[in-house]
Amino acid sequence: MSGPVLLGAACVAGGVVSLGWTLATAKPQKARHRHQRAKSKALLGSLNLSTTDLREAMLERSAGERLVKPGVAALANRARRLTPTGMVSALERRIALAGADEEWPIERVLAAKLLLGGAGALMGMVVFLENPSPTMFIIALFFLGMGYLLPDALLYNKSIKRQEAIQMELADALDQITITVEAGLGFEGAIDRLSRAGDTPLKREFARMLREIRFGVSRKHALDNLVARTQVSDLRKFVHAVAQADVYGIPIAQVLRVQSGELRAKRRQMAEERAMKVPVKILMPLVLFILPSLFIVILGPAGIRIARTFAGVG
Repeated sequence: MSGPVLLGAACVAGGVVSLGWTLATAKPQKARHRHQRAKSKALLGSLNLSTTDLREAMLERSAGERLVKPGVAALANRARRLTPTGMVSALERRIALAGADEEWPIERVLAAKLLLGGAGALMGMVVFLENPSPTMFIIALFFLGMGYLLPDALLYNKSIKRQEAIQMELADALDQITITVEAGLGFEGAIDRLSRAGDTPLKREFARMLREIRFGVSRKHALDNLVARTQVSDLRKFVHAVAQADVYGIPIAQVLRVQSGELRAKRRQMAEERAMKVPVKILMPLVLFILPSLFIVILGPAGIRIARTFAGVG
């Protein structure tokens, strides 16, 4: 039996099993929903209130809310059961570092991992059935792992770029906060003014910290949450300095001035360090690729003439 036929039979069998499992789990839920709906109608009828048809209310919602969201939630629940707790916690931490809490919550990422892993497994099965061999089996496992780990790799890349952007912006942001505080504005007011000046990762984090403070969270806890959402050591030092200033009554403007000066010096040192690394990094490409090409272009014609001279060719 050929590979495509086996693959089609496996897909049909999987679809039948999934359909039976869905129907088996849906019947108790439907009965329970009907019972709850009857109780609700009876209660509302006793109060002489008009009821809204559940079907009409559901049809008023978009197709994404009626079909996509429940499917994503079901896939996320299955993926959460199959994924160890430590991996889920690490994934939540990576989502927070990438700043994708709203766009890609943990349920959506888990559903994406399950879908991409299934797609990778399907591709690997096709490749393996076309040419069954140990090498093709390893390739099939590679497709499966690549599909399952693709969301992790994308989140890791996004989190690294975001932390680098926060690190590069921090010195200028502290300069602006220092100037604003020395001009007479309070610490929260200075951060609010900075966060409304643009849309960058650091400014979004400051705006989120201000929202937490306005909701009743203390400044120390809001700053700790800010540090927990980032991996920038300089930002952690700044938060600790502000917390110490609150505890010991040190003027916040003085602390900000010292912190901004240290960050400016550190950024200058980092720029000098990167400039000094450039000759070392360019050495290997120069030796391996650029110099051989130059030698071929410069010495090639001379070598051809020398060879012709010794061979007696005009």
